Amino acid sequence: MNVLVFDIETVPDIAGGKIIHDLQGLDDESTAKALFHLRKQKTGSDFLPLHLQKIVAISVVYRGMGDDMGHEVLVRSLGDENSSEADLLSLFFKEIEQRTPTIVSWNGTGFDLPVIHYRTLKNKVSAPGYWEKGDNNSAFRYDNYLSRYHERHTDLMDVLASYNHNAAASLQDIAMLLGFPGKMGMDGSVVWDEYQKGNLSGIRNYCETDVLNTYLVYLRYQLMRGELDNDELDAEYTLLKEKLDNSGKEHLLEFSKSWKNI
Repeated sequence: MNVLVFDIETVPDIAGGKIIHDLQGLDDESTAKALFHLRKQKTGSDFLPLHLQKIVAISVVYRGMGDDMGHEVLVRSLGDENSSEADLLSLFFKEIEQRTPTIVSWNGTGFDLPVIHYRTLKNKVSAPGYWEKGDNNSAFRYDNYLSRYHERHTDLMDVLASYNHNAAASLQDIAMLLGFPGKMGMDGSVVWDEYQKGNLSGIRNYCETDVLNTYLVYLRYQLMRGELDNDELDAEYTLLKEKLDNSGKEHLLEFSKSWKNI
């Protein structure tokens, strides 16, 4: 495998919201409340538009990237708690540029990647390998990161629902259905509150458990489509379990303990 599974966590783009809605003079908390209110008036939901979602964490699972990664799996959040949004995006695209992996998401087509696109545009980050569609590399003509029905980006939610939004399920439901831990510690609805408290470490840990659920679903997907057999799947589970159990990180140890594997 040559796989990069990813997930992002976001908070309101306070600076951008002030510019777009002329909210100068308000503090961050008041600006956020105003943005939520304006959005709810317009759409009935306070979920902000994707271009006003600022990325504060990108977590990944790496598997089999390069000759030195054939028997390794890595789970981590990119950068550190002091990394800027531009830093996180640069690190994300650096992995794609260097490894050319299959990238895997849950609802990446509907949320993560459009947010990444808008924030990359805002932060002046260059990512030519990601945007390649075959003009400079013919291998990308019929399999690139941008086309919905190509596998170089595999959006598990989209694929499993046969690209039918009405059939889409949540990662939480599918993870729990398969015996995986599901969300741990928090969920997306409290990320802004935790960010205001300065709990970026907790947000990054939560993002890592989310991306682990996605990776485990991906492994079952690979079994379903015949890319792994049952023995190979068990070997992948064992490899990941060992990584989590030897991590020394409380949230990863807790994830391993909660993993039932139905």
